Order: sequence, then structure tokens, then C-alpha cells
Amino acid sequence: MMALVSPYQYVWASIEGPLAGELNASLSALGFVFTAYVVVMALVQFPAGWWRDRYGPRAVTFAAGILAGGGYVALSFATEIWHVYVVYSLGAMGVGMVYTVAVNTAIKWFPDRRGLTTGIGTMAFAAGSAAFVPYVRMAVADGALASALSNMGILIALGIVVGTVILRDPPASWHQFDAHETGAEAEETATESTEDAGPTESERVDRGDTERLSDGGRRSFTWREMVRTWQFWVMYFMFFAVSAAGLMITARVVLYAEHANLTATAVTAAATILPLASAGGRLVVGGISDYFDRERITAVSFFACGVATLAIVLFAGFESGLGYIVMVSVAVFFWSSQFSLFPSLVGDYYGGKHSSANYSIVYSGKMWGGVFGGGVVGWLVGVLGWDLTFLLGGMLAVAAGIVGFFLRPPR
Repeated sequence: MMALVSPYQYVWASIEGPLAGELNASLSALGFVFTAYVVVMALVQFPAGWWRDRYGPRAVTFAAGILAGGGYVALSFATEIWHVYVVYSLGAMGVGMVYTVAVNTAIKWFPDRRGLTTGIGTMAFAAGSAAFVPYVRMAVADGALASALSNMGILIALGIVVGTVILRDPPASWHQFDAHETGAEAEETATESTEDAGPTESERVDRGDTERLSDGGRRSFTWREMVRTWQFWVMYFMFFAVSAAGLMITARVVLYAEHANLTATAVTAAATILPLASAGGRLVVGGISDYFDRERITAVSFFACGVATLAIVLFAGFESGLGYIVMVSVAVFFWSSQFSLFPSLVGDYYGGKHSSANYSIVYSGKMWGGVFGGGVVGWLVGVLGWDLTFLLGGMLAVAAGIVGFFLRPPR
């Protein structure tokens, strides 16, 4: 399902120009569609996550299929600029719902492999677009963009509805069962562990201990409790800062390369490798974080993203196509790791019981990063120029890496 909704973020650059041509509109008139997508996708995740934590993933997922699929079908009929904004925002709601369900279902099923499993899911969100981009580009060349959008919408809706039938949450006390035990053995083990563990949660509440437990005895924070910890605000700033750099590169990698007078081959290569580097960072760094200090992995990754973003400016100044491609790949690789590191950190720090609602609030930091990477960067380029704008984005990512070294679990 994550792969199916990926075109909304990664195929937009391929359809923005053709849509502007069909609507007889300027690119600037559609310039905030991507920003609106990021904002709506981030905002919808909290109510969707809150519902999903209480009532399971199926209703939210079904609604997501209708919205995400219907968004592309409706886009194929758009005749006015405002139509594009409305239907793309509706589709963004579906994307956000799928995203929060997919990430947090992985956290609930695999609490001991949070980095790897969220990395796999978010990798699909980045790499899935690789199957759609060639199809869209051929459709544009043949003058059949509307048909391609409609076909994609139908595929998205059908795929997510099928996922709705299959998807479910793990049973209670899933994390307490040994992988080698089945049936009566597992029940016996669970009973023994309950007897040995002292009073049950209900008994603890009865005697006045209101601490909610999850993940084998660790405390589970509600979102209201989470936002009262300083760790949340540090992570929220980090999410914004590194998103600002990453989304700036994602949205402007082609235009900056053209401004730097790089060859057409270098421009195409940079745009092609970007989603692949994004997918790799989520999987590789997320998996590594399960075996090492996740806070340090996060800090080093974001610092590396910032340094590579600064290096993009250097190689653009030298008009080095190879250097530009390599630094774009490195920056995006380490930027994208946030989408497996942060859900894992939120689960580590605040438990899995309310992980959907909790992570959705942290994820809303991407909303401000999208505002920066979209509209603000467009304005800054006109005021400061390309080089200073990219340097500012790189410094934000460096700052995210530096503050990450101070993270530690809440007490």
C-alpha cells in the first residue's frame, strides 16, 4: 500500500509541467500544490492515527483507498487550477492515512525490529514510484496523461481495498510469546509470565498506580504526556530541520542543476537516483539502528545529510556533474533515514500502545519542512540566490544532527 501511494510525492515533478500546459497555467500557479500535499498529508495523520490505535487499521485504510485512488481519478478530469489543489489535497489525505497505518502496524507487530520494519515500509513509499515514473512519462509523450492518471487511481484504490481485508493488529501480549512456542505452550508461558510478574495492570490501577504499561513492562505515553517531555520538542525540531533540507533537494534538484549549467545527462541522473537513494537510506540506516545506539545513528545521519547538502553547493559551483550526483545521493540517503528512525525512536521512548497518534504528531514537523522546501525556498531563491538558499538548508540539517547527540529516553 505504501508503494501504491508513492506517486503523490515522487511523480509530481513529472506531471506538474504537463498539467500546467493542459490547463494553460503557469508553473508558479501550481507551485504550492506540493506544499499543500505535504501539509495535508501531515495534518491528517493525527486523527487517523488516534482512530487507528483505538479501533484498528481497517476503517482508516478503506477510507484511504477511496481518497488516494479517487484523487488521481478526479485529477484526470481537472479543468481549473483550483481543481488540482482540491483533488490533490484529498489524495494527500489518503496518503497520510496509509502512511500512519503502515508505519505503526509494523511497530506493533515487531517491537524488537522497529528500525528494520519501518525501513522496509517507508522504503516502499520511496521506491514504489520507480514503477510509475516511466509509465507517466510515456503517457505524457503520447498525450494520454488523463488516461494514465485515471488508471493509476483505479489501481491505487483496488490495491488498498485488498490490503484492508488482510491488515490486522497483533493479538494482546504478542511480544510476550516465544517464537518457538505454539498453541498450548504459548498460552502456558503467557500464564506463567503473568503469574510471576506480580499484580496485573488492572490490579495496579485499582490500588492507585495509573501507569500504563506496554512493550514488556515499559511505560506507554499518551500524546498529551508525550508533548510534555523535552525529548518530543527536540525530535520535532529535528524532524522539521532535516525535512526542510531533504524536501528542498527533492523539489529543486532539477532546477538547481540547470541553474548550475550541468549537462542534461547529469540532470537526468540526479533526478533518477534520488528516489532510489531515498529508499536505500530508510532501509539500511533503519536496520542498522536496531543493533546500535539509535540516538547516535540519528544524529550522525542528519549531520551527514547537512554536510552533503553543503557539498552540493560546492560541486554546483565547480559545474561538476558527477560530484553533484554523488552529493545529492548522499544527502537524500541520510535525510530519508528519518522516516524509519523517528517512528522507531517514538516507539522506544513512548511505547507502542499509542504509537500511531504519537508518531503522527512528531511527523507533523514534516509539514513545516514542506513549507520551507516548497514555497519558502522558491521565495529565498529570488532573494538570496540558489547557493545561499541551499547553504541555509544544509545548515538546518547540520543543526538537527548536533541537537540529536543530546537525545536520551524520557525518565
